[in-house]
Amino acid sequence: MSSLSSTSIKQVIIVRKDLKLIGLSVGKLAAHVAHGAVEGFLNVQKIDPNVVKRWILHGQKKIVLVVKDLNELLDRYKRAKSLGVPAVIIRDAGLTEIPAGTITVLVLGPWFEDKIDKVSRDLPLLKDW
Repeated sequence: MSSLSSTSIKQVIIVRKDLKLIGLSVGKLAAHVAHGAVEGFLNVQKIDPNVVKRWILHGQKKIVLVVKDLNELLDRYKRAKSLGVPAVIIRDAGLTEIPAGTITVLVLGPWFEDKIDKVSRDLPLLKDW
C-alpha cells in the first residue's frame, strides 16, 4: 500500500482576524475563502494530480482556521514553504471593501494531513466574525 493511499488529504484555509477591524464583511470573507479553496486546488493540480484526485474522491476535506494578523499569516506561509507544503496567498483586488493587494487568506494544500498539521495544528477554528 502506498503512502498516498493510506494518508488523509486535507486543505486548510487560514484567515486574518484583524481584517474584521478594517471592515471586511462576512460575505467578502466567504468569497476569499472560496477563492482560496479554488487557488489551492489549482496549485496542487499542477504539483501532484494524484493528490487532488484522492482529495476529491474522499470528500474534499477542508477546514477554516484563524490567525490574529498579517505577521502571523506570513509566518505560517514561511513554515509551510520550508516543510514542502503547497501554500498560496490570496490578495484582494481592491474593488469593494479593502485596498488592492491586501493579503486576506493563506491556503495550505490540499496535501497530506500530517504535513499540514505541522503548520496549522495549533490554530483555532474560525467560529465567528
